[in-house]
Amino acid sequence: MEQVLQQLVNGLSLGSIFALIALGYTMVYGILQLINFAHGDVYMVGAFTGYFCMTNLGLGFFEALIIAMATCSLLGVIIERIAYRPLRGSSRITLLITAIGVSLTLEYTMMYFVGAGVRSYPPLPAFMAGSFHVGGVVIKNLQLLIIGISVGVMILLQFIVKKTSVGKAMRAVSQDMEAARLMGVSVDNTISVTFALGSALAGAAGVLVGVYYNSINPLMGLMPGLKAFVAAVFGGIGLIPGALFGAYLIGLLETSVAATGFSMFRDAVVFAVLIAILIVKPAGLLGKNIREKV
Repeated sequence: MEQVLQQLVNGLSLGSIFALIALGYTMVYGILQLINFAHGDVYMVGAFTGYFCMTNLGLGFFEALIIAMATCSLLGVIIERIAYRPLRGSSRITLLITAIGVSLTLEYTMMYFVGAGVRSYPPLPAFMAGSFHVGGVVIKNLQLLIIGISVGVMILLQFIVKKTSVGKAMRAVSQDMEAARLMGVSVDNTISVTFALGSALAGAAGVLVGVYYNSINPLMGLMPGLKAFVAAVFGGIGLIPGALFGAYLIGLLETSVAATGFSMFRDAVVFAVLIAILIVKPAGLLGKNIREKV
């Protein structure tokens, strides 16, 4: 039982990191129907921004986190403005190819400036590096911080989408872009805000991964980005609670597979479960099938 509870805590911590990335995926898809595969590399940029702030500028964890979120937010807006906005009326395959191109550009631009080697984050403050025991389960303070940030951000996003004028504009644009424009909604500004919010969350995830695993590199965004996309699909892409639920499911699945001694196969298991779920429920676990009259 202690082993099960320990893996539950580890899975929730890992799932919380996936959730921060998946929330950005699901927000962008909910409005533009765009699978932004460059999102995982925005997360990588956030990790390196936090690393630079903590090692070169001597800033603390929370200052580095805020700067990384702001940097990635700006980067997301620039990517949308330069790469996606001119192609907004194009086919989905054109946007998908563009997203892959942006992803590779970010990866190899970062590699050009910092090299391909692995970097290690500086040691954490004592209160964050500490841990405590509940029975035989070891819970790290950093794990609680990661879980708290993830759940708090999801609640905040739900509030923004449901209760604010910006959220109303997002919902209007996601349902009918042209009708929203006719009603006076600034579609371009709304989409920019969506990219800014989603990219800021990815930047936060990058810093948290850096301090949690103490290892970053320019290609680190590929697999977590794919898994975050899988998490969004698991829960029902376009749904904020669905992204969080799917991310926790993947985190628990990965840690469970690793705990049984098959850590080399955890990625394969995640994608196999995705295929199985999509066969049974194509809209995701929390999604609803929508009938269209033809």
